[in-house]
Amino acid sequence: MGSRFPSHQLSNGLYVSGRPEQPKEKTPTMSSVAMPYTGGDIKRSGELGKMFDIPTDGSRSRKSGPINSAPSRTGSFGGAASHSGQLNSINRGSVSGGVPGSVSLKKTNSGPLNKHGEPLKKSSGPQGGGTAVSRQNSGPLPPVLPTTGLITSGPITSGPLNSSGAPRKASGPLESMGSMKLHNASLVNNQAVTHLSQDDEYSFRKSFPKPILWAIILLFVMGFIAGGFILGAVRNPILLVVVVILFAAVATVFTWNTCWGRRAITGFIASYPDAELRTAKDGQFVKVSGVVTCGNVPLESSFQRVPRCVYTSTSLFEYRGWDSKAANPTHRRFTWGLRTLERHVVDFYISDFQSGLRALVKTGYGARVTPYVDESVVVDINPSNRDMSPEFVRWLGERNLSSDDRVMRLKEGYIKEGSTVSVMGVVQRNENVLMIVPPPEPFSTGCQWSKCILPASLEGIVLRCEDTSKVDVIPV
Repeated sequence: MGSRFPSHQLSNGLYVSGRPEQPKEKTPTMSSVAMPYTGGDIKRSGELGKMFDIPTDGSRSRKSGPINSAPSRTGSFGGAASHSGQLNSINRGSVSGGVPGSVSLKKTNSGPLNKHGEPLKKSSGPQGGGTAVSRQNSGPLPPVLPTTGLITSGPITSGPLNSSGAPRKASGPLESMGSMKLHNASLVNNQAVTHLSQDDEYSFRKSFPKPILWAIILLFVMGFIAGGFILGAVRNPILLVVVVILFAAVATVFTWNTCWGRRAITGFIASYPDAELRTAKDGQFVKVSGVVTCGNVPLESSFQRVPRCVYTSTSLFEYRGWDSKAANPTHRRFTWGLRTLERHVVDFYISDFQSGLRALVKTGYGARVTPYVDESVVVDINPSNRDMSPEFVRWLGERNLSSDDRVMRLKEGYIKEGSTVSVMGVVQRNENVLMIVPPPEPFSTGCQWSKCILPASLEGIVLRCEDTSKVDVIPV
């Protein structure tokens, strides 16, 4: 075109005025292939799918940066553990050593984690020449469900299976389901568990004051001596007859209290009025009835393996015949004797029926507790049916108890979460915490003249619960 104004032709064929622009030198940049539209499919999203350990479509995902450098090339970063290019590796890596073909690169970067939460060791490019690579990833990812596909409550690390669905290895004695010896040792060594013995049970002979008992015995001895002397001297049996009648009456009362004393005390606890925790004063002796909730240390029954209990009791009795072995040093013939007893109690919470308040019952850490918990007969064993209960034989073997030709009876009682119990103790308020603690002195039930029951003393916190195997529990 003959014109005094300069012009040039564009690539599309148009002519425009002006001189064409001189091409500028481009700065070297990293090139990467743009990902096409995925349509919401994460498998086609390239690096995003790799971050979540999802296999991607190999035909649409390319790794940027040089990946085909020779292994023997001097100074090549053959051990770069990255999929984002050589520039990223050089900027973040630290090269140690100057020997060609021997480069140690340690890199910290975010990236995918495996199912156990551990960083994946992935690398791009050749790894020849003795390259050592160590990569640490940051940022935890949500763990996947177990391979069973079940959705459970709580963290994934709280069940018997790990995050990959394999059985979890027990890390403590309480989590071991296969070793009862470790479980029993953990109960013995746990300070939060109170271990009760047979002495903590009610016994009329133990609760009756010893000075009064010896005074009564001394009076009767003197009465028998005096009655016998008068009968021999003046032939008058009146005093001896009176002493015998009084002795028979006292012996009857003692026998009655020994046989029916426990039932009378449970009746006294049932008839004692319930208090309302909302209006109870600090230091007041109260009785509270409500639903039990486990504390920090739940228990498990010894034989039936009932979980989430606050009180467990398992007792083994043996019957002694004429030529049978004694279960204990005080075991008399033709009676049942206690051979072994396992009884534990821990701190728990009780929700009051009257006010709805929740109180912490301090029965753990060696506290004084008097339990009145009904026990049910679980197993009756004699020489004829010994092989019909392999669980009982296993239970005896775990405790190194012999199972020869003996007549045995196993009883078990427990208070599990959701059971209804009655607690007697002293109210203690500590800021916003409401607790029931053992009283400083024993509590007397008083005389029950209508039932011919003498006074009995109750020490510590009193627990009363009926047989939970026959009563439905309240879910909590």
